[in-house]
Amino acid sequence: MSIRHGLLALLERGQMYGYQLRAAFEESTGSTWPLNIGQVYTTLSRLERDGLVRPLPESEAGQRPYEITDAGRADLALWFATPISRTDRPRDELAIKLALALTTPGVDVRSVVQAQRSATMRALQELTRLKYGSDRPEDLPWRLVLDSMVFQAEAEVRWLDHCETSLVRHQPGVPAPPPRPGVAEASAAARWTDEEARR
Repeated sequence: MSIRHGLLALLERGQMYGYQLRAAFEESTGSTWPLNIGQVYTTLSRLERDGLVRPLPESEAGQRPYEITDAGRADLALWFATPISRTDRPRDELAIKLALALTTPGVDVRSVVQAQRSATMRALQELTRLKYGSDRPEDLPWRLVLDSMVFQAEAEVRWLDHCETSLVRHQPGVPAPPPRPGVAEASAAARWTDEEARR
């Protein structure tokens, strides 16, 4: 999970100090990934060093709020616009990204969902091609790993479809997204492409 971008997204809502950021992060993510206050302040120090946030004068209670800079907004916008890579995801950054996108001003959540769905479908097709590229007995361990990755990608596509449906249901007046090919069709298409290539 990118704590860095999570804090930037929270600061886009307004100025906050460390304990407020920790509470807002845990509230936004349903306390699924709790932060300790040390992580918050270490990350704020790095963000300040990189020019993405700036500290403000301390309050009478001794709390120092931070605000996001223009460079921080640009970095945050790039993060929201860039699909998460499946190669390095120790926590479900995508789920947190969408939770924060829903509450961050100016973010087109449907575009975030659609960009991720397209990237995941491409990954699913590539994984399926790799899986059917060899059927030697000695390749079984590799194919089982690929199976795991395929199942995760299929589940992600189904969840993103659910997210799109939920967005339409909770935003009256927003037109429903056009029908899309299902996971099964995408997997079948990838298998057919691979089988054709082997002929």
